[in-house]
Amino acid sequence: MSTGKEPRAPALTGADIVIKCLEAEGVEYVFGYPGGAVLYIYDALFKQDKIKHVLVRHEQGATHAADGYSRASKKVGVALVTSGPGLTNAVTGIATAYLDSIPMVIISGQVPTHAIGLDAFQEVDAIGITRPCVKHNFLVKRVEDIAPTIKKAFHLARTGRPGPVLVDIPKDITTMVHPFHYPEKVEMRSYNPVVKGHPGQIKKAAQLILEAKRPYVYAGGGVILSDAAAELTKLVKLLGYPCTNTLMGLGAFPATDRQFVGMLGMHGTYEANMTMQHCDVLIAVGARFDDRVIGNPAHFGQVPRKIIHIDIDPSSISKRVKVDVPIVGDVKETLQELLAHIEGHTDKIDKKALEAWWAQIELWRAKNCLRYDRSSEIIKPQFVIEKLYEVTKGDAFICSDVGQHQMWAAQFYKFDK
Repeated sequence: MSTGKEPRAPALTGADIVIKCLEAEGVEYVFGYPGGAVLYIYDALFKQDKIKHVLVRHEQGATHAADGYSRASKKVGVALVTSGPGLTNAVTGIATAYLDSIPMVIISGQVPTHAIGLDAFQEVDAIGITRPCVKHNFLVKRVEDIAPTIKKAFHLARTGRPGPVLVDIPKDITTMVHPFHYPEKVEMRSYNPVVKGHPGQIKKAAQLILEAKRPYVYAGGGVILSDAAAELTKLVKLLGYPCTNTLMGLGAFPATDRQFVGMLGMHGTYEANMTMQHCDVLIAVGARFDDRVIGNPAHFGQVPRKIIHIDIDPSSISKRVKVDVPIVGDVKETLQELLAHIEGHTDKIDKKALEAWWAQIELWRAKNCLRYDRSSEIIKPQFVIEKLYEVTKGDAFICSDVGQHQMWAAQFYKFDK
């Protein structure tokens, strides 16, 4: 017989609530290393079998692993570390995710609330330390705040410009009991990322693109993060314009396509850089004009060209280079809108000017800037990378450290996706 009352939510410990929140977010893996401040969370983690724990040797490995998992799966990576040295060890991986815009949630333990600020054993200011290298961070002070805070953390990590979010939970909060309810939606008045680009700006960009005499498409990591490679490729093929990818944008446009002029920047091809220097309309998509790509902004800005810049992050627009048509919005959605304005109007493109532009690009390409001595008895690294590409047929996950070998991989492995 119904009483007409809603069933009461089960009362759980803070540690159990943390795990239930992760289950609600569809988390499959947690990368971490145990420590005193997170022992109760680990107890709760091992009482269930939906989420698998990956034990690392060092907390930096946990955040790097969560980063790599996110890149490969397109899901939010999750790391679990203890207080003090656990948190400080994790900072390099957190900063990497922040700089590369990788969605990640880091749950860190903290000393009990009554000991915060008293230089307790393994206490560090997790909020202060991570503030410069996270999208946002939270210190949970009440057990009832755990669920809404974790909900906000995942929302922040995956929306707008993705990035890492830290949730710092004192040990005593994980032992307290409270009814569990996971919020269905997030309300954050101060956070409202723009997804759709301004229609007027998109229309202006389409007109400028169609009127270009020496156009150039410059694609960065934002295309990959937005899963917009298909839209970018469709646009470039429709227009017949040259395209370049940055290091973070490799695979955004297929490297085996003739319209691809190679990677751009300090370690890029001659033709890619010369095309950048001589274009009259530059279409920057999910790229940030960093120092390894354009060098000195003052020198770059001396070349007369119109610049269209599409990016989810408004702070990236005109940050290093003043642009003419800024479009703030999700790259995938913005490219779809741009395609709608351009399809059926490609007859406006100056075909003779484009043909002459391609002829110039082919002259630059003929210099074969990446050539190397193939007759040497010593095996060249470039040769190894080329053979690796042939053996894998481009269908492989490629991981490299940082250094010259990374540049060889970028130059000689043809990333089509």
